[in-house]
Amino acid sequence: MKETRALTEQEKIEWLRLIRSENIGPISFHQLLEKFGSAASAIEQIPELAAKGGAKRAPRIFAKKATEDEYRKLKKLGGQLICSCEPAYPAALRQIHDPPPVLSIIGHSHLLAKPSIAIVGSRNSSAVALRLTERFSEELGKAGFVISSGLARGIDAAAHQAALVNGTIAVVGGGVDISYPKENQKLQQMIYEQGCVIAEQPLGTQPQARHFPRRNRIISGLSVGVLVMEAAPRSGSLITARMALEQGRDVFAIPGSPLDPRAKGTNNLIRNGAQLVESASEIVDALRQIIQSPMREEGDSALPLFQHAPNTETIDQNSRDEIFSLLGPTPCPISDIVHHTNCSYTSVLTILLELELAGRLERHFGNRVSLIE
Repeated sequence: MKETRALTEQEKIEWLRLIRSENIGPISFHQLLEKFGSAASAIEQIPELAAKGGAKRAPRIFAKKATEDEYRKLKKLGGQLICSCEPAYPAALRQIHDPPPVLSIIGHSHLLAKPSIAIVGSRNSSAVALRLTERFSEELGKAGFVISSGLARGIDAAAHQAALVNGTIAVVGGGVDISYPKENQKLQQMIYEQGCVIAEQPLGTQPQARHFPRRNRIISGLSVGVLVMEAAPRSGSLITARMALEQGRDVFAIPGSPLDPRAKGTNNLIRNGAQLVESASEIVDALRQIIQSPMREEGDSALPLFQHAPNTETIDQNSRDEIFSLLGPTPCPISDIVHHTNCSYTSVLTILLELELAGRLERHFGNRVSLIE
């Protein structure tokens, strides 16, 4: 990612149109932008790239009118669209491997510039965990941290409620205008007014199971550290913790009774290297050095972008066939593909981009890819 800059309204609409188009994800979006210079130019090139990837038809480009309607509706709701190249975009989130190109935001966007700690945990939480969540959320807020979470019932809701006075960010799995679960509708309205609600999905999108891992990467990506209060062995909170570790964030966990199944996930996290904490001050002390020394220089990015992308016409069919033969239904790290081919890194990225635009490739967390059969 290059230097940040504010986009014009028309540029924002073009960004929104590109990311809403078929077969475009965060990684392919940023690669297209780097390769062709603008969202408008990238949209023009999509059919040709998809054809080279073996597409039987051109990907559907999101309608310009539908894009403009979404943009206007968000503004009418009092919200705004922030793009990943803009100064107002959260700096920590920009540094992850696959930052959302656009975020829909309702509320106080200045909170996105403050250091954030994520607090996540069980939906079916114990009374003890809820009380501890409120205490940690309040004390971390007083220490200068914004509290981020996913607006789910249980731990998430308790963290947001206690952090309203000092600042909280709710990352929702559906559209920024959709209340989910319904029991948190009043809380979500309070966060609109006192905090900030953000979403990657289009307005009006009802949350689905496949949206939550993508939401979780934003929760961890926004934050300098993630605190897991209580989590069962297969809890979504553990997915957030895993993503946090892969993003280079600190993970903290509260130990629990071995007799309570809701503590097994957090106890396993501690067993596998998460930092055991019993007070908010321990987290503040652990993160003080990170806050004072950012993980990267501002504007740096972990995205595998084209530095000097080759013209796609110079990639012959043999190279495409070679890359395709290395792929399968099991997710494979891109680094392994590069290692086992004679193609350059940028050529591999180009071929994978073509396959994704053709609807033949799926990307997975951890910079892995697989074929869609």
